[in-house]
Amino acid sequence: MIERYTLPEMANLWSEAHKLKTWLQVEIAVCEAQAELGYIPSEAVEEIKAKADFDPKRVLEIEAVVRHDVIAFLTNVNEYVGDAGRYIHLGLTSSDVLDTALALQLVASLDILLQRLEDLIQAIRQKAREHRHTVMAGRSHGIHAEPITFGFKLAGWLAEVLRHQERLTILRQTIAVGKISGAVGTYANIEPRVEAIACQKLGLKPDTASTQVISRDRHADYVQQLALVAATIDRFAVEIRNLQKTDVLEVEEFFAKGQKGSSAMPHKRNPIRSERLTGMARLVRSHAGAALENVALWHERDISHSSVERVILPDACTLTHFMLSEITDLVKNLLVYPENMKRNLNCYGGVVFSQKVLLALIDKGSSREEAYAIVQESAHAAWNQPEGNFQDLISKDPRVTQKLSPAELEICFDPQQHLRHLEEVYQRLGI
Repeated sequence: MIERYTLPEMANLWSEAHKLKTWLQVEIAVCEAQAELGYIPSEAVEEIKAKADFDPKRVLEIEAVVRHDVIAFLTNVNEYVGDAGRYIHLGLTSSDVLDTALALQLVASLDILLQRLEDLIQAIRQKAREHRHTVMAGRSHGIHAEPITFGFKLAGWLAEVLRHQERLTILRQTIAVGKISGAVGTYANIEPRVEAIACQKLGLKPDTASTQVISRDRHADYVQQLALVAATIDRFAVEIRNLQKTDVLEVEEFFAKGQKGSSAMPHKRNPIRSERLTGMARLVRSHAGAALENVALWHERDISHSSVERVILPDACTLTHFMLSEITDLVKNLLVYPENMKRNLNCYGGVVFSQKVLLALIDKGSSREEAYAIVQESAHAAWNQPEGNFQDLISKDPRVTQKLSPAELEICFDPQQHLRHLEEVYQRLGI
């Protein structure tokens, strides 16, 4: 991923040096397991642990000749270790190291993402508390529907993010799997006990039944879960973009002092961060498709997945991390305009209260068809008219006034009638 969208915390986990470090962790854990079972001398393992090291540049130099990254790595490590290096990688195949080390990277990445997700949860919950009583128009099909509060809108966001927290917590268990089972997974040259001990030392579980690799359904699941997170962030970003339109202007991204929105138009205050998040979501979602393609490998293994994963796994983790950090800051500093929400809610004289009038008429004995026609007539007469006023028109309709008193009609236009049950939702979410 380009530096522009990479934060240091995640960048370190996917650096070449850290990758090689995890390879060495796996090799040493296997050596320790072999020694515990009496297959190699304990003294040799101590020497390996004391001397083992690598130089990423030297590894690349060797790889340019041998054209095999794991062999290049082992060659370089043995340059540091000397004779005891003959016990390193004993009975292993390259994928034992690659897939087990990859699991360590994916788990560590998830731990970072889960923390950023918790930050987002707290940011949304706090903003929802601030605006639990901020009344606005709910919209369906982009058209005014009925009153809600901005806090209620954010409650929906919070519930969705909490579901992601549950999914990623489960995913952490699913991906925390290693394999030390040899060339085709049959343990022909290494015992399952070595795998069990090594994986325990690394904080992983042995794969139930590996081939030469860990099956890629796990990795596809991983990327799909990140794509879901990205899709949710995209939903939030699209909502912010829509609510920031000049003719709506109910919320707005924070605009910093000195910030400029356009090289040509000094007045512009654009939702650039939300737009950026939408673009990034497209990338993460596209990686999910590539991850699914990686599941169908030939027989016990081919390497068609390898080149893909070198791109999509670090990119998906890095982008999701950036997106979570970005949306959290955006929510924390979001500018909310309650007066504009109130103004928009009352557009055309409160047409958003039409259903309350409809139900009141039905309650007084009108048929649904008759009541609907009466209310729709006044609502459509007010709609898209500069001075259109649904409440005024409906209050003068004799078919309404003969059934509803002014006080009864006034109650229909009270937003609180729509909001009286929201407290239950807020309690479910700790808002």
